[in-house]
Amino acid sequence: MLICLCGSTLKAQKPVYRPLKVLFLGNSYTYVNSLPQVTADIAASMGDSLTYDSNTIGGYTLQQHANDATSLAKIAAGDLDYVVLQEQSQWPSFPIEQVDTGMFPYAHFLDSLNHSYNTCGRSMFYMTWGRKNGDDLNCPTWPPVCTYEGMDSMLRLRYMMMADSNAAVLSPVGAVWHYIRQQYPAIELYQADESHPSPAGTYAAACAFYTALFHKDPENIAYDYSLGATDAANIRHAAKVIVYDSMLYWHIGRYDPSAVFSYSTAAGNEVTFTNTSVNATSYTWYFGDGDTATTASPVHTYTAPGAYTVMLVAHRCNDHDTFSMDISTWPAHTSTLQSGKGGMIISPNPAGNSISVQLPVAGQAAYDATIFNLQGVTVYKKALTSGKDYRIDISSLAPGFYILSLRSNDSSLWRGQFMKK
Repeated sequence: MLICLCGSTLKAQKPVYRPLKVLFLGNSYTYVNSLPQVTADIAASMGDSLTYDSNTIGGYTLQQHANDATSLAKIAAGDLDYVVLQEQSQWPSFPIEQVDTGMFPYAHFLDSLNHSYNTCGRSMFYMTWGRKNGDDLNCPTWPPVCTYEGMDSMLRLRYMMMADSNAAVLSPVGAVWHYIRQQYPAIELYQADESHPSPAGTYAAACAFYTALFHKDPENIAYDYSLGATDAANIRHAAKVIVYDSMLYWHIGRYDPSAVFSYSTAAGNEVTFTNTSVNATSYTWYFGDGDTATTASPVHTYTAPGAYTVMLVAHRCNDHDTFSMDISTWPAHTSTLQSGKGGMIISPNPAGNSISVQLPVAGQAAYDATIFNLQGVTVYKKALTSGKDYRIDISSLAPGFYILSLRSNDSSLWRGQFMKK
């Protein structure tokens, strides 16, 4: 059994534009330098609003929070967007046998309680950092924690496991610290005890939390806290590289609603929309002709053929995501011919990752294939060898409406339109 230093005294990761309410459950790593307040100050400097409550008792473990009347009551009060869960600084680095019985069950209990009382709330695990020179107390019996790198890697692994198993979000503070230690070693993140955060360490944690909560680029933060401008800018850069540039890796935004759809056309300008959105509970459709719908996958009939911009808004609680696509209700597999010869067929239309182009006669020369979007911008250009049938890879194109032009060296021009799903 490894030893937990649980005393209460100190030794010598789509922007969110709504106000957030957060409960911090942790210990001295949270209350030293008032991390929640620094995070709220950063948010205010960015025009955002963060209100918070906390229960942070020195050395507290998740097991203690799971049995603490105050912590349980604060979760049960409801109306929370996030509950931040921070384990005691050493526990996650302990052998898996101890973690399996002394940490994981209580992380799951607190996460489940959060979902019971906060229908729209999420759990966010506060990934802490390895001690400056490792855990000398437990080193003799558990060598992986003898160094900073060893202890830090164990902490990261276990926090990732907690987030994965509970479908929760991570605030990867420890990973930001690791980057700063490597790239900006002159920045002192630790207090003299080589464990608790210095002002710079707390600012790094707050930048990570702000990014994870509001999904915004921390390099735009103008608030330096109590730090010099250079150190503050370097810390913000670290938060950008580690958190903002890899948000999905830390599950940030992974459980938010994500809107997407495909469609198919039928005779009479009838369009069937297939909703493939995730993490949403309700939907609003705008069909581009003034009509709307709230069913999951509607069928809509347009009064006339043409091109329309369709928008889907996927909702979950206070969050939403929007996806738009330009669709065509013109009959499929037709295109306009501007060279005065036969007809060019583009199929399938709407298309997936490739299109097949068929000319009525075999070409006598190579063709330059050019694809334009509706704004007239060239999005694809490639020379095609002479022939009658061609296949073009359009996997790199975004969903939308496009025009394909084939021009030969004898000035023959073939042009048609297609839709990428």
